[in-house]
Amino acid sequence: MAQVRTIEIHENVTALNDQTAEFVRDTMTKQGTLFINVMSSPGSGKTTFLSALINKMKDKVQIAEMDVDIESTVDAQRVADLTGVRALQIHNGGLCHIDADMTARALTEFDTKDVDLLILENIGNLVCPAEFDTGAHMNVMLLSVPEGDDKPLKYPLMFSICDVVLITKIDTVGFFNFDFEAAEERIKKLNPNATIIPVSAKTGEGLEVVESLLLKKISEIKNK
Repeated sequence: MAQVRTIEIHENVTALNDQTAEFVRDTMTKQGTLFINVMSSPGSGKTTFLSALINKMKDKVQIAEMDVDIESTVDAQRVADLTGVRALQIHNGGLCHIDADMTARALTEFDTKDVDLLILENIGNLVCPAEFDTGAHMNVMLLSVPEGDDKPLKYPLMFSICDVVLITKIDTVGFFNFDFEAAEERIKKLNPNATIIPVSAKTGEGLEVVESLLLKKISEIKNK
């Protein structure tokens, strides 16, 4: 039988990413910028919701947005057109995620020194993005009513690592079988500290709650 060499690796394989993430986070904190990482599956309404939120907040704080996709500039262009804020498109080379190194490199091309709120609109995926720390202060995810209340059962890691879960498209609840109590119970079982906010970009419901939360976090970052 052929001899097979075995080695043990005790260092965290994501250690380098974690170090870079801490560097990004520290940089954003020192310049007084709240950096949030927004994740969801495709079609959950990220771009539509973020555009509505940005329009609600842009007269109070300086906002910039970075959008991650495999190809095209559709979402970044849409945000820029709908809100007038600066937007940067990041092409991630066909990967299913963005990591801290990619974020750091993007920030060298995107001046955020005068930005109060930096939004990273991550690629639509409920698996890979949850595995990589981007350097954000907050992880936010969107769960849309049409997707169903069982998503926390299928993608537990995503719900485990998010500080805020936005249940979007609540204006469509009459057309879909979505149990809000079941969704909250499943999310809280995975992540007792998660803040859950039902929202609708169409009606504006929940936008003030999200805005208040972010303004509070921005103030905390600037006072550190």
